[in-house]
This record gives sequence, structure tokens and C-alpha cells, in this order.
Amino acid sequence: MTNKEKKRKQADPEAVRRKVETLIENFEAELRSGDLRSKVLALVPVFNELRRLGKALIPGEYASAASDRILYYFRQYPRTIINGDELLVVSGIQDYPRRVRELRVQSGWAIASGVTVKQMREDESEEIPAELENMKPNEYVLLGTEQDRDAAHRWNMANTIRKQPGSVRDKILKFLQANIGRGVTHEELRYVAGNKTEWARRVRELRTEFGWPIATKTTGRQDLGVGVYVLQANRQSPEHDRHIPDDVRSEVLRRNGYRCQECKWSHDEWNPSDPRHLELHHVKHHAKGGENAKENLMTLCTVCHDKLHRIAKQ
Repeated sequence: MTNKEKKRKQADPEAVRRKVETLIENFEAELRSGDLRSKVLALVPVFNELRRLGKALIPGEYASAASDRILYYFRQYPRTIINGDELLVVSGIQDYPRRVRELRVQSGWAIASGVTVKQMREDESEEIPAELENMKPNEYVLLGTEQDRDAAHRWNMANTIRKQPGSVRDKILKFLQANIGRGVTHEELRYVAGNKTEWARRVRELRTEFGWPIATKTTGRQDLGVGVYVLQANRQSPEHDRHIPDDVRSEVLRRNGYRCQECKWSHDEWNPSDPRHLELHHVKHHAKGGENAKENLMTLCTVCHDKLHRIAKQ
């Protein structure tokens, strides 16, 4: 029998199952006669064969390494909450969380854990799908089936910024500025923040208190996936526009069809050389008592917004 044939036989789930069955039957005698250590030692091969059985459920030609098997399993059940114990079985290793993290951060697969979903809720602009609301820490979900091919490059960039001096908020802004107009994931922002749970709160501060145009799926960029953030331009909005509540901002954008009400520009027309993004304009200027209410707000692109303010100053 060749090595290839031996390997194929070893990977046969039924053959492994029969071996597990035999080992468990033999363990009956240990239960009656052996001391504690002999019982434990007799169970070691059972555990090893059970691990082989879990690995054998996924054919080797599809996934030979632990991370491959984990990804194969996720791709069979996209947008389905997967318990960590399932990944333990199919991966055959204890250190499966590290493999999941590598798939997310370095390979660009949109996998969210219960921990990151909980942190994403801290950013009030991020609407979490109802089916993910009650995810437990040791649960995972593949949010999309497309791989982000630029993830490895961004991971190296995130690793560099992460090691630099400065506050968590400054590092997150620096990373976003290095990726203007391109979506970055919640996992990348968390990594830049040194895996500190405050990352979502700092993103919200950058948007609502400092006026950086950081968009998500629920703040005007319906094309973005869940947990994806994009800094739309390297400019801060006027101070009086920073205090518009996110829910009001989202409602005005939705009411206006996510289009500039002057030139009808939308993000569907955006390209890397286009500096525009959508902002909210006070019909009755804020300085003259105009409120941050939806009735007093309209959607404009930055070009039209700047033009209206120049005219108002003349």
C-alpha cells in the first residue's frame, strides 16, 4: 500500500469511527479494573481518534490544514451562527480561535465573533442584524462569501500603526486616513486599537465629536457590509454639523434617497479621484437658530454644500 493510499485510508471517516468504537469497547475493562491514571491513559487514544474523526469529515482534497477546514465549514453555512465547539471538531486543534483570527485579519474573510458583535453595538451607527444580537462570546458567523484580497496589505499597515505611540483614537484615525474611500473591517480597527474594547466608542467619537466622515451601512453607505467602516474624505465637517444625532442623519439620508438634492450625485458615482461625499445641510442655518431636526436638514454633496456656504457669506 502506497503512502497516498494509507493517507486516504486514515482519512476515511468510517474507518476512524470503527477504531473509536473498538477503543471505547476496550475501555470497559479499564473502568472495572484499572487505577485512575491507567483509565486516563486509556482514554488518550480515544481523544486522538475522535479528533481525527472530526478532521476526516472534510475531505483532504478540499481542506488539508486546520484553517482550510475551518474556512470550508464556514463557507458551507454563511450567515449562520457557528459555535466554537464545532470549529474545534472540524479543525482538530485547540488553538482554532487563532486560525479564525488569521482568516479574518490576514486573509480578508468577513468573520465576526460574539465578542466583536457586542463591541460593534457600542458604535450606535452600526445596525446589527437581529439574528446576531444575542451571539455568545464563543460563537462566530461568516458575514459574506467574498474574500477581501487587499486584507494582507492592510493588516501589515495596521500592525505598523498599532506599534506607534499615541492614543487609541489617534491610531484608528491614522489607519482610516491611510485607507480613504476604502472599507476597513471592525476586526482591523480592533487590532489597530491593540484589541482594546474601546475601539467602537473611539470610532463614534471621531464621527460625532470630531466631525470625520466615517460611514457605515446605516449612515448613508448601503453598499457597505455589516461591520465595515469607511473614511469618505480627509476633511472634518463644520463644528455645528457634528451634533446631528445619528438616527436623524440616517433618516434624512434615507428620505433624500442618499443623493445630493442639488446636483443629484450619489455614492454610486464615486471613484478614487472624486473627493465628494454626502453631508447634511441646515436649511435655516444653525448660527441663526436652525435646529438639528429632519425638517431643517437636507442632503448635499460636499461640493454643493461648500458652494451654498460661500454664497451665504457673500
